[in-house]
Amino acid sequence: MALQARLRAPNGCPWDREQTHDSLRTYLLEETYEVLEALDAADDARLADELGDLLLQIVFHAEIAREQGRFDVRDVIRRIHEKLVRRHPHVFGSARARTAAQVLKNWEQLKQEERQAALVRSRGAKAQAPASLLDGISKTLPALLEAYQLTRRAARVGFDWDHVEGLFDKLGEETAELRGALRRGEGTEREEEIGDLLFVAVNLARFLDIDPEIALKRANRKFGARFRQMEQTAAQAGRRLADLPKDDLEALWEAAKSNEPPGSPARSAAARGGRQ
Repeated sequence: MALQARLRAPNGCPWDREQTHDSLRTYLLEETYEVLEALDAADDARLADELGDLLLQIVFHAEIAREQGRFDVRDVIRRIHEKLVRRHPHVFGSARARTAAQVLKNWEQLKQEERQAALVRSRGAKAQAPASLLDGISKTLPALLEAYQLTRRAARVGFDWDHVEGLFDKLGEETAELRGALRRGEGTEREEEIGDLLFVAVNLARFLDIDPEIALKRANRKFGARFRQMEQTAAQAGRRLADLPKDDLEALWEAAKSNEPPGSPARSAAARGGRQ
């Protein structure tokens, strides 16, 4: 904190002094994704570095707020400390939770009570409607993450599928509805049915304890690696992908898959259009 204050001081760094909460938003996202990449790489040294970069963003925002007299890093730490104690009554209080599922259910109930209390504080006696369990899910989230958060919140209070087969049946149902929309040629209906299909896919990932954003990121990287290999192979033969017939493109795709190291994530799952 002292170092960041020094960088923000009048005789410090011009770039640091110019930064605001808004200007730092991009860096916060970038550093978060770099932490995820370090986790995927299982590289401890890199992970330690990237966690430091992410911590710097927290320090930076806290220092800007301190300069403006709004709060400082002590408030940040105190608030998360109090929140963790408050949301673990099974550890620091008399509540009981024998399983992780019970902990999450209690956690969501406590969060809902906190949201209701905040609603009353902001609206006073006029806060008649109870706070929703879905309150607090940021509307600025990418759609994939928003769907994940929506279904996860609902599931924590028991609104969930009993078995994974129900979700597979739902996928089939949504696929059939999309086929119907395609036959009818309705553009708006197509969009709606695609959205429903994606939503079920996200719900399926959540049901299987898989973060859909991370899963899709890995699939994106896998596709990119294979496609670049196709380009390289074609270039070595003096050809361009755009000039090749579909059968040749498929052959290059299969060759790119076969060149992946055994056991690699890129070889163990589908990468393109559901193909293995």
